[in-house]
Amino acid sequence: MEKTKIITALAALAQESRLEVFRVLVPAGPEGLAAGKISELTGIAPSSLSFHLKELLHANLVSSRSVGRFMIYTAEFSTMNQLLSYLTENCCAGSTCLDHHSCTPKENE
Repeated sequence: MEKTKIITALAALAQESRLEVFRVLVPAGPEGLAAGKISELTGIAPSSLSFHLKELLHANLVSSRSVGRFMIYTAEFSTMNQLLSYLTENCCAGSTCLDHHSCTPKENE
């Protein structure tokens, strides 16, 4: 993933409402959620939500599709995984990590 795309994705997530929207969409999986349901789950007003969704779309962190009269938004798992991979690429100082949750810097010897 290019550094400019990484920076765009991190900048999009570095805002409370957008981070909350993304965190709601991840467990929704490939089915996604309608904008109204996202608004309901996050408490973000529809007028503000459309702005935040636009920013997440621009960062390629979500995608949208029209189903009837509803817009359905889905987390872009490929972008999320590329971002996580970039952030953890040097995890455990190059040694194999058995558990990504236990990655900690090596102590000075």
